[in-house]
Amino acid sequence: MSDAERDQAVRLALVEEAARRSSVLWLEYAGLDRPRPAWHVWKDGAAYVVADAGDGAGTAGPEQTLPGLAGASSATVSCRSKDSGARLVSWRAAVERLAPGTPDWDEALGALRADRLNAVDAPGLAARWAESAVIVRLTPTGEVLEAPGSMPADRAAAPPPASPATTTGRLPWVVHKRPRHRPRLS
Repeated sequence: MSDAERDQAVRLALVEEAARRSSVLWLEYAGLDRPRPAWHVWKDGAAYVVADAGDGAGTAGPEQTLPGLAGASSATVSCRSKDSGARLVSWRAAVERLAPGTPDWDEALGALRADRLNAVDAPGLAARWAESAVIVRLTPTGEVLEAPGSMPADRAAAPPPASPATTTGRLPWVVHKRPRHRPRLS
């Protein structure tokens, strides 16, 4: 085995280990204005994501909003470190939408259902996902874009999206608010 093949095998093992340990991936694909977080399940060498089937412009359903993911052919996936929360590895993935009722969809459904916290209407989850959500498989292509030792100098931080929420100005008065300073004991 050559050094290049060994380095590639180590990078792919890093991708799998980082994705397996993290419950959130950051996805970036054509049509998005900024990278989006997505909870996932890692199974058999691929990440499975369930997302709302809408276009993201209307009201959000009970699943995570990832507009255009089902129509994307590839995505850039970033995993964070469990220790520091910093970006650990970024890799290219092939995106494949799974059709409801197929063996692949049923297998992904079982893994996602087992890992889904606070599911609304857990007994009817399969029917709801088949009707109003998409299940997508993100398979690593072997292209590792960023890894320890080859990270870019910038932080890749995106500005927060526009929102009417503000934190400027005086905070509201709160009953039983903790004092700003500890009382003097003497």
